[in-house]
Amino acid sequence: MAVGMSRPRAARTAAVRALSDGAGASPVLGAPATGIGPDDLPDGLVVADENGKVVCFNRAAARITATAVSDALGRSLDEALPLEDLKGRRWWELTDPYGGLATRVGQPERNLLLPGGREVLVSARYVRESPTGPVRRLVVSLRGTEARRRTELSHAELIATVAHELRSPLTSVKGFTATLLAKWERFTDDQKRLMLETVDADANRVTRLIAELLDISRIDSGRLELRRQPVDISAAVERHVQALVAAGQAPDRFLVRTGRPLPALWADPDKVDQVLGNLLENAVRHGEGTVTIEIAPAPAPAKSDETGTAVTVSDEGPGIPEESMGRVFTRFWRGSKRGGTGLGLYIVKGIVEAHGGTITVARGPGGGAEFRFILPVSTPAYLD
Repeated sequence: MAVGMSRPRAARTAAVRALSDGAGASPVLGAPATGIGPDDLPDGLVVADENGKVVCFNRAAARITATAVSDALGRSLDEALPLEDLKGRRWWELTDPYGGLATRVGQPERNLLLPGGREVLVSARYVRESPTGPVRRLVVSLRGTEARRRTELSHAELIATVAHELRSPLTSVKGFTATLLAKWERFTDDQKRLMLETVDADANRVTRLIAELLDISRIDSGRLELRRQPVDISAAVERHVQALVAAGQAPDRFLVRTGRPLPALWADPDKVDQVLGNLLENAVRHGEGTVTIEIAPAPAPAKSDETGTAVTVSDEGPGIPEESMGRVFTRFWRGSKRGGTGLGLYIVKGIVEAHGGTITVARGPGGGAEFRFILPVSTPAYLD
């Protein structure tokens, strides 16, 4: 199996290749010798013979096209699968797979329309006995557009959310800088300082939003880079607590418990800081009472014989409703109406999983929210 190919995709590829090559395939059902039949495929599969008659029409194809298998088998391809392009042209007449250019090997995936205007993603392969010989079999793959539409909707929602969040600080920055430039001499030094501090805070907010966008892009594309170094997780927690105290939080609001001895941890220190900062800020902003941070050894995810490091952050606030816990790490989830993009916990989960770790949410001992993440040791091979 090729590296990075999922099992369903590998099974689909193997089955389609067997069908198109004719290896071990029944002339009607096209069931390959591997035991994977057309109805085992997650995508629609339609196969036509050298005369353009449908000899295979699996259940997924029947579901996508709303056509019964019995109604499709034996019919000509253009009748069983009457596709049109987005300009209303009959697809099989336009592409002419049997009478067209003899060097063509197929059609790349594209959006086409079924009767009634329903969109479907279609790709095709032309099977020839020789490179320029006649088409002996036409293999067509069908996929619904629901997953793509969900992705597009999610991207549109992300753009709308970030644009909304950017508008406020940018309006403030523009307003204050324009005022200062136009009426600099009319303001006292204290007034100038206040406006410049506001501009600085809003510029920092814009910077954070842009960083979140970049993180989401890297997480979604699997390109989140980690620069692993030895990390003192206890010192990192203490540093974040001190920063919150310096920002005005009461020192006695935080309780840090550390179980010893902690295993050596190799991780990206900046990314770990990002995870800790987000969880502690959420606990302070959305929770109540004492914020407890526990650091302790724990079995590493997926490796019970290896020790990892677990960090638990809990508060004594109202907590997260049971029905919402499954959505906490999704995009745009907000635990309260106190602002924010709702992207922080989605990014936290992506960072933890990029390290090979896990993160969970539950109700804490004090009734509030309890977030717990475990990072494996991940010692470099040359140190083992």
